Amino acid sequence: MNDSTSPTNVAIEPDDWSVELQELEQRRQWSKELGGQEAIARHHANNRKTIRERLEGVLDKGSFTEVGSLTGKSTRSDGYVNQFSPAPYVCGLGEIWGKPVAIGGEDFTVKGGISWSGDRKKGGQGGFVEDLAHDYRIPLINLIDGAGGSVTSMLRRGYSVFPGVHGFEQSVRLLGEVPVVCAVMGTAAGGPAGRAILSHWSVMIKDTSQVFAAGPPVVARSLGQTITKEELGGSDVAVDLAGTIDNVAENEQECWEMIRKFLSYMPQNVWELPPVGDQSDPASRKEEALATIIPKNRRRPYKMHKLISMIVDKDSTFEIAPRFGKSVITCLARMHGHVVGIIANNPMVYGGAMDAKSARKQTHFVELCDTFHIPLIFFVDVPGFMIGKEAEAAATLREGMKSVYVGLQASVPIYTVVVRKCYGMAGMGATDKNGLDFKIAWPSAEWGSLPIEGGVSAAFKREIASAPDPKMREQEIEKQFRESASPFLTAEAFGVEEIIDPRETRAYLCRFIEASIYKRKTALGPKPKYGVRP
Repeated sequence: MNDSTSPTNVAIEPDDWSVELQELEQRRQWSKELGGQEAIARHHANNRKTIRERLEGVLDKGSFTEVGSLTGKSTRSDGYVNQFSPAPYVCGLGEIWGKPVAIGGEDFTVKGGISWSGDRKKGGQGGFVEDLAHDYRIPLINLIDGAGGSVTSMLRRGYSVFPGVHGFEQSVRLLGEVPVVCAVMGTAAGGPAGRAILSHWSVMIKDTSQVFAAGPPVVARSLGQTITKEELGGSDVAVDLAGTIDNVAENEQECWEMIRKFLSYMPQNVWELPPVGDQSDPASRKEEALATIIPKNRRRPYKMHKLISMIVDKDSTFEIAPRFGKSVITCLARMHGHVVGIIANNPMVYGGAMDAKSARKQTHFVELCDTFHIPLIFFVDVPGFMIGKEAEAAATLREGMKSVYVGLQASVPIYTVVVRKCYGMAGMGATDKNGLDFKIAWPSAEWGSLPIEGGVSAAFKREIASAPDPKMREQEIEKQFRESASPFLTAEAFGVEEIIDPRETRAYLCRFIEASIYKRKTALGPKPKYGVRP
């Protein structure tokens, strides 16, 4: 007897979840394939890595746990999925130096890394990865390689939206909570470019990365200028000239290493102190070369980088923005294992005078260190703010006074070490007037409201001009003032707290830095509405 309801011609589903598990594994595999073999090959041909290769390079081996691997769009046939296009953004939880971090980034092989959103954003500007960093109080790493929004989204929605809707508010909040690192791995324009600036430290790759508010097509349409991506926002512009991005790496491998090194100085969040590192370099170490590193001739430069290296723990420095604002050196380092921020005037550039760019750099660095409870050491050799027509046109005075303003708001311990010149308002910006105001000087130090040379020529202008030999009279007056400007006379009045042998600098500072831990512990936590301002 034939039964029309017989299941002989109907596929029998297994009585378990094997089909669903098989589909899960297939979807995961498609997700790992990103934009496909051909797209990845083109990407590699341009000397660029995929987001998954980058995650593997930055993080501790085997530490990445992905979130949102199934996000994307699929097509189905006969009830089975037959194609899946993953979202361009990959994110999750990883580890660096054994500590958890939130990390994510776009992959250019998937639709050019263009921003994607579903019920919830994964990251880029706002989204899950930033929520993870905020909620777990762990550092955030953004690996940026996307073009941002597109006018085509207007057609998809059927209407236009206000800029910045549900985007940057969490990004801003994070700056006062956890270390935020942004690495521009390819071309970043619009929102992704803005996101790169909202960070504590940023890096890009030479000849591979570009960053700008809008790309060459928009520039050509708006201004009639024909320009390449590299000319518009390559590292020569973004790092050297504008200071938009802090550091530049020669290649992706170096970029990954720099990210890891920067985070080695950082606490996990503002509720912790920075980690204490290796203490095998004795605090009592003395370098004989420090006794002679400052030339007797006040006009001769010397290598401030070398001076710093002889005082901090050996091989412990990480310079921030070394190619921008070169008259000021800013670097993270360690003193007997304790993380410190170093700000030093560079006599090899403008004689150490502070120009607008170096003032901006110093301001940003003070805010970084103050946010994460990192003591500041100033090695001072500054004749004042840069002067002249170009300096005034560049708003040096405004940028310089902003640096002074931010320095006076800092709550971390500040140590002022005057190695040679300390003049004017720029010199004031290297002191701790609202704190202990602890100033140390070397015998080579000198200070005042302005250098003797310029001060004498201004105050005694008529007397010098009427002298039989004006040049000789000027030198006589300068010599008289220089004798009265001895740092030992200021020390007699306790106008400077201590004059030390340069070879004692390391031991002296280490002692006070270690004692400051109690002050820093009482200041843990975020400052209201405070992080690093772009």
